[in-house]
Amino acid sequence: MGILEGKNILVAGVTMNTSIGYRVVELAQAEGATVVVSNFGRAMSLTERVLRRLDPVPPLVEVDVTNDEHLAGLADRLAEHVDHLDGVVHSIAYANPETALGGKFLTTPFADVATSVQTSAYSLVSLTMACKPLFRESAAVVGLTFDARFAWPIYDWMGVSKAALESASRYLARYLGPEGVRCNLVAAGPLETIAKKAIPGSDEFNNIWGGRAPLGWDSKDLTPTAKAVVALLSDWFPATSGEMVHVDGGLHATGA
Repeated sequence: MGILEGKNILVAGVTMNTSIGYRVVELAQAEGATVVVSNFGRAMSLTERVLRRLDPVPPLVEVDVTNDEHLAGLADRLAEHVDHLDGVVHSIAYANPETALGGKFLTTPFADVATSVQTSAYSLVSLTMACKPLFRESAAVVGLTFDARFAWPIYDWMGVSKAALESASRYLARYLGPEGVRCNLVAAGPLETIAKKAIPGSDEFNNIWGGRAPLGWDSKDLTPTAKAVVALLSDWFPATSGEMVHVDGGLHATGA
């Protein structure tokens, strides 16, 4: 029996089979979960195509986390497929690569900053609250971050947004804990996802990890990160909330 046997999980933000969320779906299903996937807009067709590789093929619902109407109707749309939720995976982030990334930090207009923070950080709260009517006691929320305790080269306003995400996760843990809801994050090293490829100069991260990660780092291997997400969704972390689990080859523990 898998560690997610009998659980219903929403994985939000799956676009390609190179997405961390896609690998989470694969492992969650292998561990016994019933999974629902979400995306929105033109990306829906890409998601639908890659989901066909899975057995069973998980249902796909549309939710734009910046759209209040989508969020208001999400619980009803999910209820068409599952009668409750045991977990939510937040695999969503966006910053305009032309203005908010790649060394343009000092000149980014606030409109683009606001978009990045709303999509990448506030959405952890708004998505969680949209799903909350379906939560069972001991539900788990798991998000993905890129350790925002530091100012990384070229990451710019996405780094600020991830810092906000990390803080928002702690506040969710604080406010939803009395209802039995856990909220944690997985801080992964650089992975060859569609999101990373959109960051100008992101190959620099591979050089950093290649030289400093004590355990080494394979930027093409999504499995260690996805395993951490699945573990946090399970009942094996019943008293862990507000935590950030590093899956980065140990780099976070090193100095210069």
